[in-house]
Amino acid sequence: MRNKVLTVDDSKTVRIIVRKAFKPYDCEILEAANGVEGLAVAAKEMPDLILLDVTMPVMDGVEMLTKLKADPQLKSIPVMMLTAEGGRDNVLKIAKIGVRDYIVKPFKEEVLVEKAGRIIELKPLSDGPAKARSIFDPATLLVVEDKPAIVQQIQEGLKHTPWKIHGVSTQGEAIDFCTKSPPDLIMISLSLPEDAAFTLFRLIRTNVKTKYTPVFGLVVKTETAPQQQAQTVGFTTVITKPIDLGELETKIAKAMNLDTSQRYFAIEGDCLMMKVSDNSSQSVIAEVATYMKPKMAEAVDAGHNKVIIDVHQLKSLHMGVIKLLVQAMQTCRDLGMQFAIVGNSVIATECKGFEDTRTWTFHESVDEAKSSLGKQPALAGA
Repeated sequence: MRNKVLTVDDSKTVRIIVRKAFKPYDCEILEAANGVEGLAVAAKEMPDLILLDVTMPVMDGVEMLTKLKADPQLKSIPVMMLTAEGGRDNVLKIAKIGVRDYIVKPFKEEVLVEKAGRIIELKPLSDGPAKARSIFDPATLLVVEDKPAIVQQIQEGLKHTPWKIHGVSTQGEAIDFCTKSPPDLIMISLSLPEDAAFTLFRLIRTNVKTKYTPVFGLVVKTETAPQQQAQTVGFTTVITKPIDLGELETKIAKAMNLDTSQRYFAIEGDCLMMKVSDNSSQSVIAEVATYMKPKMAEAVDAGHNKVIIDVHQLKSLHMGVIKLLVQAMQTCRDLGMQFAIVGNSVIATECKGFEDTRTWTFHESVDEAKSSLGKQPALAGA
């Protein structure tokens, strides 16, 4: 639900600045030119935050604040006072009436948004349904780590992705980076000196620009205390060292809510291609299984009734892969799709050793598999 922010100020210019400051966020800005109007709007709209000028005609900010706090229906609305430099002491005196914060005019828009973001949830405004981000879209990742070898390891391990990996070694450098260009995801070494990782995490969460940014902790597996602390304070997840880069990539994609289906499924000609790469970890198998049925149904809906299951990159077979292939074949049968499997000699030989897989037929190339589908109207491979 959109936040309502009421700005009560006799200066139209200030009200325009307030409206402009909150424009990137999902907020409705309400306006009033004095305390009387402000009370009326507050009673009608019940805003989530009131930005209240001190000096105004008809009814000033102090009187409006007093009446607001005396009204049982309105007293819980948080108020931030706006004042000129000379009115700072006055604001501090009336703070006991009940204000959450104050800001001195002239103010910077980002300061206003930052302070408001400490009081209400400010969510970025989106124009219509957001397009799902893909695993092939660029992104910026920040690694806060005082050990260069770890940063290099992550950069090297993820160089096949379109992600830019930036490494910094201190809390201050990280804050500067986030201020200039908020990253899409942040990884922080939990071993930074003087508890800097947790201080940095709190700063990230209090900054409206990084409030919702996924934050991973990096730590040696045996250091359980910082892992527990990270989970308690709200880190998105903890990655243990030595880092499993395949697992890290999967967790990054999940944390950034990326569509990874294009890694495994694509339409080529009149066929749906389903590819299982050499990385057939349990997390990858689970990921493919999640996309499988909707992608096949989507292909059928689009007029494609042929599937090539390509596992030729696999170097060995394990039960997870077997279950995935069985599930794929059954889904094809349920949807009335023809299918053929592309494999290699190692996989074909290993399949001979299992009761459920020894009758499977593997083709040596995609072209051969496509050709077989053209010749055989009945299901192949099972």
